[in-house]
Amino acid sequence: MEPTDPKDQIPCLACTWTPERQRYCGYKSNLKLFYEAGDRGAWSLGSKFILKDRNVDPPTYEAVTTTFVKENTTIPLPGIAKEWTDDNRHFILAERVPGETLGKVWSKMPEEKREELAKETAEYLSQLRQFHSPKMQSVNRQPLHNAFLFGRDTDSLHGPFSTQEELWDTMVMNFKDVPDEVAALWKKRMPSPLPWTLAHADLTNCNIMVDPETFKLTGIIDWERSGYYPVWWEYAGATIAFGSDDAEWKGLLLKYMPDYSVALCWFRDVFNIGHGMYRDEESVQEKRKSLWREAGLES
Repeated sequence: MEPTDPKDQIPCLACTWTPERQRYCGYKSNLKLFYEAGDRGAWSLGSKFILKDRNVDPPTYEAVTTTFVKENTTIPLPGIAKEWTDDNRHFILAERVPGETLGKVWSKMPEEKREELAKETAEYLSQLRQFHSPKMQSVNRQPLHNAFLFGRDTDSLHGPFSTQEELWDTMVMNFKDVPDEVAALWKKRMPSPLPWTLAHADLTNCNIMVDPETFKLTGIIDWERSGYYPVWWEYAGATIAFGSDDAEWKGLLLKYMPDYSVALCWFRDVFNIGHGMYRDEESVQEKRKSLWREAGLES
């Protein structure tokens, strides 16, 4: 009998099966792990459903938000079949939206189809803007988690906030090496967040589903960051891109969204300089020098 290769006994971290067990079993699973990031993953259950598995912290209100949006708008999005927690894990069983992610088909899309998709998506998103809240909070009145608005290095939850002052006081806590004089300038110029407006808050091309043949929108997915944000946040947040394709997509999308370019300029300084995201880039360094001089400081 041939000796067993030790590698054959190493189980898969996702399904716990070993290579040896796979070779001697005729069963072929229809459950496939198709997404993983950090300590979270998503499984396809055949062609009709997906199962999301993640830690309970930070909490997610994706299920309640998705249900609210589905019941109150015509935005195409997945139905939620079941939500539960088990041993510090949070699970969502949801319908699978047909099509492919925009990120997978972007390079194949003619320019006119890209424009049509951006316009169609913006029209759907406008339905969210009819919903306002007395506070910055989730749909079910809980704090929000948004690393881009408050600084990437924090997993903390924020809110609910009733006033601009409360929002600012939390944002400034995560500034990196920003003198008080510069922070005072930003505070003075901060655009009003009112009314707190419902936003998806994560319009990356991975969350836009399209028909790979017609390039029509089939759904907007991943509503875990969604909630009531500053009225300008959907616009400003959509300028944060992950790669050139995502940047092209969001650039087109912004053309068809309500214009909050003044708020965007303010947030870009806070994001790049205050949160230290791109502070080594030449343009950011020049802006930093200008702000320091304006505040009466040596740059």
